[in-house]
Amino acid sequence: MKKIIALILAALMVLSCTGMALADDITLDVIICQYGPNTNNWFLGTGMDGTNFVSKFEAANPGIKLNLEVVSWNDVYTVVDTRIANNNAPDILNIDVFANYANDGLLMPVSDYCPEELFNDFFPSFIDQSVIDGTVWAVPDLASARALYVNADILAEVGVEVPATWAELEDVAAAIVDFYNGEVYPWGIDMTTDEGQAAFAYYVWGNNGGFVDAEGNWALNSEANVEAINYAIGLVNKGYTNPNPATQTRYDLQDMFGAGKLAMVIAPNSLPSYIAEKGYTNVNYATAAIPANDGCTSSSVGVMDRVMAFKDDTAADQAARNEAIGKFLTFFYDPENYVGWVSMEGFLPAVNSAVGALVEADPSFQAWLDVLASCQFYPTAMADWDAVKQGVIKAEQEALTGADVAAQLTALQESLTK
Repeated sequence: MKKIIALILAALMVLSCTGMALADDITLDVIICQYGPNTNNWFLGTGMDGTNFVSKFEAANPGIKLNLEVVSWNDVYTVVDTRIANNNAPDILNIDVFANYANDGLLMPVSDYCPEELFNDFFPSFIDQSVIDGTVWAVPDLASARALYVNADILAEVGVEVPATWAELEDVAAAIVDFYNGEVYPWGIDMTTDEGQAAFAYYVWGNNGGFVDAEGNWALNSEANVEAINYAIGLVNKGYTNPNPATQTRYDLQDMFGAGKLAMVIAPNSLPSYIAEKGYTNVNYATAAIPANDGCTSSSVGVMDRVMAFKDDTAADQAARNEAIGKFLTFFYDPENYVGWVSMEGFLPAVNSAVGALVEADPSFQAWLDVLASCQFYPTAMADWDAVKQGVIKAEQEALTGADVAAQLTALQESLTK
C-alpha cells in the first residue's frame, strides 16, 4: 500500500513539474462588460449576504476558479483585441459582436461546451442571431427592446396625441416648439458613436428599409434608407430635436427626459429603472410604438449581447476545460442567479426558465416580452457588421454637417463590395 501511495505522489509531482494541471484544477479567464453601476458589485463585490457571483460559483464548483474582470463598454474592444494579439484571449467573453472572432477561427462552437438542456432553454430567435453557416458560435447573454417613451404631462399640456406616423411626429414636434418656445426639446436623437447605429435602425426600419435586403445582402443605400435618414436629419434641422445629436448619447437624452426637458425619446425597457436611480421623480411617462412612415410597419429594435468561448490549444485537458465552461454557463443562467442579474440591470431575459419569475415579480414585464417577440435585430452575424456599424454612424454625422445622405451611404455600400 505504501508503494502504491508513493507511486501516486510521484505521478502528481511529475504533472506539477511539467506544468500539466489536474482535470479538476481549472482557472477560467472571464471578461464581463459593465452594464451599469451594479455590474461590478454583482459579480465581484459584497452583497447583502456577504457573497457575489464569483464566490458563489466557486463554492458550488470545487476545483474551478474564476479570474473574472468587469470591463467598461468603452474599453472592452481594445482590451479583447490586445489580449488576442498577445495570444491571451479570455476563456469566456461577454460582448455584443462575435462574427469576426468566429471567422478568424478563434471561437469554439457552442455545441462543444453548452449542455443540451441549457441550450434548449434559450429563445430560438436569439440563438439564430449567432449562427454562421449552420454553426452556433455564441449564446445570448441578455436583451433589451426599444419603445417610444413620451412625457404624458407635456403632451397633455400642449394638447397633442402620441404620434404614430412620421407626419404626426412633425406636427406634434412643431406644436411643442411653439408652446414651450425652446424650453423643451420635442424629440430625442442619438447619432453618437455610442448608439448611432440604433438611430439608423429606428428610421430605416420605420420606412420598410434595412441594413440588408430580402436575400441577406447589404443594402445600405436603398431608396428607403436614404429617405429615412434624410427625414431624421430634417427633424434636427427644423429644431425638433436635442441640439447636438452627434455628441449627446442616449444617457444624456434619458437625463433630459427624466428632468422634463425632452418630450419624447426612443429608449430601452431599462429607462424607468434609470430615471428612478437618478432621482427623477416628477416625470409622468407612457410608452408607445415607435412612429413609422405612412403605410409602413412600426418595428422595435432588439439589442442582444452574447457569451462566447475562445479556443485554447494550450489547455492540458480540453474536455475538462469545456466542461468547466459549461458549468459556468449553467450556473449563470440558473434562475436563482440569472433572474437577479437581469432584473437588477433592467434587461430582458434570454432563457425561458427566467420568464415566469420575472413576470410574477412585475406583471408589466409581459408587455416587454411581447415587444421583444416582434422586434428586429442588427445583422451582427455578418462579418462586415463592425464596419457597417461605424459606417452608418459616420454617414449620419456627416449628414448632420450638410453632407449628402445618398452619397455617404453609397460610398459605404461600395466599400463593402470591393
